[in-house]
Amino acid sequence: MDLKQLEYFVRVADLGSFSRAAAALGIAQPALSRQVRLLEVELRHTLLTRNGRGAIPTEAGNRMLEHARGLLHQAQRAREDMAGIRGSLAGRVAIGLPTSVARALAVPLTRALRAQMPDATFSISEGLSAALLDGLSAGRLDVVALYNAQPVPEIELRNVGDEELFLVSARPHGSERRAPPDPLPLARLPEFPLVIPSRPNAIRMHVECALAAIGARPNIALEIDGVPAILDLVADGAGHALLSSPAVASANRPGAYEVRQITHPPLMTRLSLATSSQRASTRTQQEASRILENLLRDSLRRQ
Repeated sequence: MDLKQLEYFVRVADLGSFSRAAAALGIAQPALSRQVRLLEVELRHTLLTRNGRGAIPTEAGNRMLEHARGLLHQAQRAREDMAGIRGSLAGRVAIGLPTSVARALAVPLTRALRAQMPDATFSISEGLSAALLDGLSAGRLDVVALYNAQPVPEIELRNVGDEELFLVSARPHGSERRAPPDPLPLARLPEFPLVIPSRPNAIRMHVECALAAIGARPNIALEIDGVPAILDLVADGAGHALLSSPAVASANRPGAYEVRQITHPPLMTRLSLATSSQRASTRTQQEASRILENLLRDSLRRQ
């Protein structure tokens, strides 16, 4: 059993396919299959069930997956510790961001990470909070930003700040010069059909809870997951959205939208950074988390 075999096995399990894993690793599929098979022979267990749709871990494979992730993580920490003797931070950090945050911060975050840790490598994934949390739990992500995350034993949360949600509507033609619309009391929000992500999206659940507290329910016109698609539908007149100002500002045509503040009370979402409590963070991951936190705090202050 060697680290390369473990890495190959983990990659196939994560991607659910030998062909996708081979492409991601940049090796030939027969060579990848051979190394995984050698690992199975040594352990005397079938780790992956191969079928026409891909490959999924067996019961033994799922148990081995936990060991493999831990061993690879420890190996990465050893490499990083050796690099630290030279005074540099090295290793790989996988960061997960909500789509609206990724669209606003991916470029400045990448610049800051490269400038401050040139010997490290980084990946940035965007998605909904539920998917990011799954990636963190599975070990595919090292640090993630989450909206309204609930405390659980498996993750450590650090509050970054609160972000305000606005009612986003298609701007009427010829209204570019008119005054901003008056604030909208939360009690009137059900008057507006919403284009909103499906449950268990964090913002969706927060809106439902806020309205339930005043005895109301949201008026759902369409459920769709993904900020760009939501904004496209709003621009097309399908309904209204509840988004942060950076999400609107990062749209292809931000001038196509009208943003209205919600009051009594305002809709505020809590933004947190999450790491796994099951795996010790490396120094590189800790530094990347610090850089991300500072950028998030600066972004929230500018809103």
